[in-house]
Amino acid sequence: LPSVERLLQTEAGEALRSEFGHSLSVQAVRTALENARAAIRSGGASPSTEDILKEARHWMQAAVEPSLRPVVNATGVILHTNLGRAVLSREAQQAVQAAASSYTTLEYDLERGERGQRGLHAEPLLRQLTGAEAALVVNNNAAAVLLALAALAGRRRVVVSRSQLVEIGGGFRIPEILKQSGAKLVEVGTTNRTHRRDYEAALAEGAALVLRAHHSNFKIVGFTREPGLVELVEVGEKFGVPVLDDLGSGALLDTADFGLGHEPMVQESLQAGAALVAFSGDKLLGGPQAGLLVGKAELIERLRRHPLARAVRPDKLCLAALSATLVHYVKNEAVERVPVWRMIAARESDLRARAETWAALLGGEIRAGRSTIGGGSLPEETLPTWIVALPGSHPDALAEDLRRQDPPVIARIEQSGLVLDPRSVLPEEDEVLLAGVQRSLAHAGKPGVRGE
Repeated sequence: LPSVERLLQTEAGEALRSEFGHSLSVQAVRTALENARAAIRSGGASPSTEDILKEARHWMQAAVEPSLRPVVNATGVILHTNLGRAVLSREAQQAVQAAASSYTTLEYDLERGERGQRGLHAEPLLRQLTGAEAALVVNNNAAAVLLALAALAGRRRVVVSRSQLVEIGGGFRIPEILKQSGAKLVEVGTTNRTHRRDYEAALAEGAALVLRAHHSNFKIVGFTREPGLVELVEVGEKFGVPVLDDLGSGALLDTADFGLGHEPMVQESLQAGAALVAFSGDKLLGGPQAGLLVGKAELIERLRRHPLARAVRPDKLCLAALSATLVHYVKNEAVERVPVWRMIAARESDLRARAETWAALLGGEIRAGRSTIGGGSLPEETLPTWIVALPGSHPDALAEDLRRQDPPVIARIEQSGLVLDPRSVLPEEDEVLLAGVQRSLAHAGKPGVRGE
């Protein structure tokens, strides 16, 4: 086998160095040579110089290809955590592009010509929309809860119902977050029933905070009891202890207006008297990943001054996307402009028309189905939809081929077949989805393909 140096001195080798750089080219050629040696030891033929360099090029192309890629989500899960949750509106995308392509006024006051506050970019909009005295933005909701606990209850007692000691995505658990904040967890009640007197007994022994964690990703049904937020606030006021309401998802619009169960709204929590409300930016709000805190100005200021606040602060891209998303709510256009709400509000008749078009082009059949919200929001709540069942008896193989398309198409397997749900696909994505599915069906040799 030729040496690394000799291979890189060939015309093809010099082309590799010119395109990918010397260091990566050396690594790629070494890897290709190691693979060649292994193949020869196994009884294979010695590859040509051309074959070795081809393998090196393939290795480098794979190495530099972005792992974070856009996909078409045809699963019917609107807030698909594995696929990045909320899709940003066109205006939010443009705001990110503008903030990324130049210097910004992130912490600069143009009028005074001196350092400004990054909180000015989204927090006034949050105050306007929720009626809160103050607001604070951090990088995700878990960080928002962690900051609140650390700043308000470090080394002190926090009272929470056992029924609310939830585990969120990625295996993170509320008790573990409490522990990391330095707060002391005080569990009250039982798994299925917690009473007002349980909170009163715990608060009588002293506490810094009452935490309510909304059941955003599960339900407890049957013989259950749990004080409402108004009742918790009354108990807290009796003992001079503020209530932190962790909504998890958080909504600014009433989900019941769209045929879903009622998801607690941020405005409702504040009206009920919660001192602080924590919620996410990338779930039902429909914006970027962010943790949003609204509530009493004195408490927000304590959070803002805490050393942990700097460790969890948002960057300019997050603030740009979040501000643009919040403007949609201010202008009362969220249902028309924010993709999450466009998908939730999609009419059955429109979904059926799109499904019929897809089926006609793909040789599939349509049938009634159900879409889910996902993202730890509205557990067990679904929306009616129309799905397209693709032809073929090997759905796993077809799903794998769809994932190899550019962009990849992510579908779901239902009733032993592969189906596509138009609810989680924006109408402007239809063309690219159909092209990818047609290519996969052609690869599988399935009948009914109407052409590329």
